[in-house]
Amino acid sequence: MTILDQIIVEKKKEIALSKEQVSVKELEKSGYFARTCQSLCLSLVEPSSSGIISEYKRKSPSKGIINDKLSPAEVTSAYVNAGAAGLSVLTDEPFFGGTRKDFEEARVANPFTPMLRKDFMVDEYQVVEAKSMGADVILLIAAALSPDEIKTLGTLARSLGMETLLEVHDEEELNRSLGDYISLVGVNNRNLKNFAEQNVEASKYLSDKIPSNFIKISESCISSAAIIRELKDYGYKGFLIGESFMKTDSPGESLRSFLAN
Repeated sequence: MTILDQIIVEKKKEIALSKEQVSVKELEKSGYFARTCQSLCLSLVEPSSSGIISEYKRKSPSKGIINDKLSPAEVTSAYVNAGAAGLSVLTDEPFFGGTRKDFEEARVANPFTPMLRKDFMVDEYQVVEAKSMGADVILLIAAALSPDEIKTLGTLARSLGMETLLEVHDEEELNRSLGDYISLVGVNNRNLKNFAEQNVEASKYLSDKIPSNFIKISESCISSAAIIRELKDYGYKGFLIGESFMKTDSPGESLRSFLAN
């Protein structure tokens, strides 16, 4: 069983427990459910946009603890002040150390910045939950979902005013997963089966295979501003970066220095 398989098994158990504790109807009456979402797409295509989607990430299955000392509000506010175009906050606890509370703290601190709920979405309940947290964007991972599941979850997200970031790793996943319920396509340069480091060649290879009506995002393994400049030539508008910044004592300043290069 791969790490991704393990995560999905645990996620389904977690969702079953959540459904017992809080119903969908309760979610629809709580938190930020009535809030109007901010558009990550629009933020990324603005002429002055940095294109950076900065991530709050405590740990990962491959690296263990990355940074568990700084609060979500502290880090994400510093990201926005440094020029982030959007934010990503992990809400998976067993494997990444994230929680719903983390997301909501970041939401309170950054009311006008588009925010992605970074989790392993496999059930409609999670989409409604994301809306109640104040998420503007959800993540759907093609490697973990069938085309029908992607359509169901993406269509629900769109009906709730959220955008959907579809994450793919190869051409097969891309070709079977696209639909008009997808707003952004992210190419994850990391192998999700073992979470090993790779490079951005996957983003380069898939760039001309992603239809032009989708905003293109490159995810992971982006270690320098030079790589971003190169990826922009391939049509990428967004760059999701977490570990590079989170492993430092001051993630916000790390982003500021990154953008200054």
